[in-house]
Amino acid sequence: MKPRLIILTALAASWVLAVSLRLYDLQVRQHEHYFQKAEQQQQRVVVLDPPRGTIYDAQGRELAVSVEVKSLAADPSRIVDPVATARALAEILSVDAGSLAKTFASPRQFVWIQRKLDIPVAERIEALGLEGVFTLPENKRYYPLHELGAQILGYVGTDNSGLAGLEYLYEKEVAGEQGRRRVVQDARLGTVQYPHTDLSSARPGRDLYLTLDATIQHITERELAKAVQGSGAKSGMAVVMDPNTGAILAMASYPTFDPNDFAASRPETWRNRPVMDAYEPGSTFKMVTLAAALEAGTLDPLRQVDCGNGGIVLGGVRINDHTSFGMLTTQEIIANSSNIGAIKLGMAAGRKRFYDTILEFGFGKPTDIDLPSESSGILRPLDRWTPLAPAYISFGQGISVTALQLTTSFAAIANGGELLRPYIVASIGTPREGRRVWKQRQVVARPVSRDTVHQVRAILESVVVDGTASKAGLGDYRAAGKTGTAEKAVPGRGYAAHKYIASFVGFAPVSRPALAASVILDEPWPRYHGGDVAAPAFAAIAQRVLLYLGVPPERRRSEEPSAPETIAEVTLHAVPEPTVESQPLALRWRGEATGAPVPAGTVPDLVGLSARQALVQTQASGLRLALNGHGAVSRQLPAPGTPLETTGGAVEVWLTAGGP
Repeated sequence: MKPRLIILTALAASWVLAVSLRLYDLQVRQHEHYFQKAEQQQQRVVVLDPPRGTIYDAQGRELAVSVEVKSLAADPSRIVDPVATARALAEILSVDAGSLAKTFASPRQFVWIQRKLDIPVAERIEALGLEGVFTLPENKRYYPLHELGAQILGYVGTDNSGLAGLEYLYEKEVAGEQGRRRVVQDARLGTVQYPHTDLSSARPGRDLYLTLDATIQHITERELAKAVQGSGAKSGMAVVMDPNTGAILAMASYPTFDPNDFAASRPETWRNRPVMDAYEPGSTFKMVTLAAALEAGTLDPLRQVDCGNGGIVLGGVRINDHTSFGMLTTQEIIANSSNIGAIKLGMAAGRKRFYDTILEFGFGKPTDIDLPSESSGILRPLDRWTPLAPAYISFGQGISVTALQLTTSFAAIANGGELLRPYIVASIGTPREGRRVWKQRQVVARPVSRDTVHQVRAILESVVVDGTASKAGLGDYRAAGKTGTAEKAVPGRGYAAHKYIASFVGFAPVSRPALAASVILDEPWPRYHGGDVAAPAFAAIAQRVLLYLGVPPERRRSEEPSAPETIAEVTLHAVPEPTVESQPLALRWRGEATGAPVPAGTVPDLVGLSARQALVQTQASGLRLALNGHGAVSRQLPAPGTPLETTGGAVEVWLTAGGP
């Protein structure tokens, strides 16, 4: 018995020693190795996107926001039935089940299935309780006004990086800093837990506050779309700016797209045309020619100029006018848009003076606006000008410009002679740090004297009153500007037959300009003159914007304004986020006005008043007024008695000839 007991004891001791040595080896000597292996099996560190900064318009309305969504991921090693799991997900996600099944058959332990799902979709998947499939919170860029300002705002890719527009240019400010989250599986290997403390928290991006006004942008986009569709044009662009500061109030391109789903639209709709597209301006450029001639001091504005009865021969080449003109004054040359007259004005300026004035007005170089991919246009150096170059450039051929450059040049005439740098981001900040001024008024050049400005301004007004731009008239306001009907250049092939670029660029009111604006239409047909298709669009935009800004009317011919084109009702609606109920951004109709007295601090009763009386009433209440139609107020929005703090600072009225 004793030897047997000794043997058993020895065996037991050997077994305990072996186990102890093995435990020592695993828990002490190889602790770090197995600890890291366990972490690799049980934990993942996932990089999550931070909320991008919000982009606001000039009135504090949200143009781009970050909303919390969920992204779908999986651990293929924990998926028991890849085919069944793939089929269940494919039905909800509308993807190919076969491709998903192949993904689930991979040896990887973490894969993204689909990023940034809308919350209802994610909740449907979570309700399935699929083994090895889980969701993670992320942030998704959302544009509540959809197409509004799309080319300016740009869009964001799946990786949360800005790909165009302000989203791209201000990526460093808006993007924020990524966070890292530890994902841990529990003992059942089928769920995911989130520890209370992250490895690092995401830092939200800074907010952008724009000069862009959503209401003005909406008016501009709507009228531009109407002009393009009504004229049969291929596309169009428009710019509205404050000529006194350089702030961009609106910038539109048509056709447009929805940045929430930019991949569903054609790439050409993504272009910010006023900044990126250069074109031959045609007769709108005669403003620069006129300014150069007046600034040279060699031109008597009252003396008549021989316009050659429709043609002139220079260097053996005959240049024809659009119609036959004889003797015209300088004002008549511009008002009637004579090409031969413009050539004579260019000659009066002199080759060097003409070139220098063009440069001083900002052509041939970018405006340096804070938007990406700006074109500089084309202006050949003076030493590369052919003998006929000054003649052609004088009426807008042989030079290319952008709509933004042309608008800023007219703004210089509007503000007294200062070429300003245009800008669209006014300030940057966060709720915690506060806002800091980012851009403000900056004078780039003073291309002409004040005396020249006054003469050019008066002549441009005559274009609207008595010239080719009669359809740009605003009734209550004095407007000035210039039409353009340019033959469309085809690189390497001269000019295309029956293809034109129609345009109008101007400002208003003449006595104290509050806006400078341009409208350019590409290939309108069969009506293609700028005075017929672009000038009316300018009038519709300018009339509405001036009333919205609360600019007092200028009376010229009668107490009541001449009848403008009736402006259709506009309401900005915030399209809902995936799980948020729709709310109006602007004001909805709340019922007919009663005409009864209203308490202090509420919207006044405007029904029955003239446009001027309504403007006085709203200004006294600190409200902006937007008018539709002409005559007397027949209804208003919001209704009388609505508390002022709920109006957003604006009232819209509909006028009818003869009263309500």
